[in-house]
Amino acid sequence: MPRIDELDIRILNELVKDASISIPRLSKKINVNTSVAYSRIKRLIKLGLIKKYTLVVNEEMLGYNVKAITGINMDSKMRDSIIEGLMGIPEVRDIIEVTGRFDILVTLTAKTLDDIHNIVSEKIGRFDGVQRTETFIEMKRTVREPIYREVTPSLITG
Repeated sequence: MPRIDELDIRILNELVKDASISIPRLSKKINVNTSVAYSRIKRLIKLGLIKKYTLVVNEEMLGYNVKAITGINMDSKMRDSIIEGLMGIPEVRDIIEVTGRFDILVTLTAKTLDDIHNIVSEKIGRFDGVQRTETFIEMKRTVREPIYREVTPSLITG
């Protein structure tokens, strides 16, 4: 495991809130020299703690107003081809293999309920090996950015 300290945690917390923050502004917020913040970020990237910087699009402004989660039960022998097929559907956002009632949970984003219906019925439901689906339409979402609070003592440097 990479060795990190409280300054690394403070940097990660600020970048999770806004990855587009400038290094000088970040430095001021966490009260360190700009060169220290810059070198720490480069180190966190090199260690793999920061995987990538990304963009959050307001999909509603593009007309994608319906979100759903579809649970899928499948023939496990067909897993790879089902996942490959799901990856070919543009409205699929996430594919999560889970334990419990379903084998896979798929997050979908579409413009209308009819679009969701067509995706589930005409595409997903027709894949060889899909045995059953159940779809949950998202009514309201509350999201909270992660807050990293503690560093495991064995990971603290020095």
